Amino acid sequence: RLYGRSQATIAMHFPKDFEDYKQALRRVKFEELFYFQMNLQVLKAENRSETNGQSISYDRQKILDKIETLPFPLTNAQKRSLEEILHDMKSGAHMNRLLQGDVGSGKTVIASLAMYAAHTAGFQSALMVPTEILAEQHYESLAELFPELSIAILKSSMKAATKKTSLDAIAAGSVDMIVGTHALIQDAVTYHKLGLVITDEQHRFGVKQRQIFREKGNNPDVLMMTATPIPRTLAITAFGEMDVSVIDELPKGRKPIITRWVKH
Repeated sequence: RLYGRSQATIAMHFPKDFEDYKQALRRVKFEELFYFQMNLQVLKAENRSETNGQSISYDRQKILDKIETLPFPLTNAQKRSLEEILHDMKSGAHMNRLLQGDVGSGKTVIASLAMYAAHTAGFQSALMVPTEILAEQHYESLAELFPELSIAILKSSMKAATKKTSLDAIAAGSVDMIVGTHALIQDAVTYHKLGLVITDEQHRFGVKQRQIFREKGNNPDVLMMTATPIPRTLAITAFGEMDVSVIDELPKGRKPIITRWVKH
């Protein structure tokens, strides 16, 4: 029940009445959204048909053993999201997935297990975050979770000598997981065999930054995380070229989130 384009154009400029104008506007808005969605679906189809994606043949038993060592059981939503991510990683098609969940829902542990899965297949993985404080927190969490692995941190404030040591180790392949800020996408960083790229708080990074990150490896799988409470319908509209995993269940015994306003 849409106006034709000519009819809508005339009604936009010379409406017979307000209802005529509303119908013209409805037609124009529908067309704009329709073509936007079509473009996203073409991108998604091209992404899925990519033959240069990497098949990350992870060791499932090692992942299950690692899950057993966690100090808490995974929720059903976490298990479902992890399976979706692991399926994409092994498929051979290029993964482009958004992991969405509230603060404290356990996105980080799922991302960590995905990084571990890449390690069991002989790939490096990198996690990019917007701030140095967050990078340090993730670094400490990964080091505690995977004491047997070599984990490096890259940030702008590092001393030149320390940074060079890390860069050499990353390029040589003696580092399994790398955590850092925008420093991860600097020209000086050369990865040995990058299989998985993760961005935390993905809305804080631009398209160009994420593209540079992808180009650092041989078209590595991409996982983005966000706690921004976007309703699923809006997420599909805004991220239509991505697959979306939602952690919609909070862990038991979760610490309450306290938000305070502090005067300086």
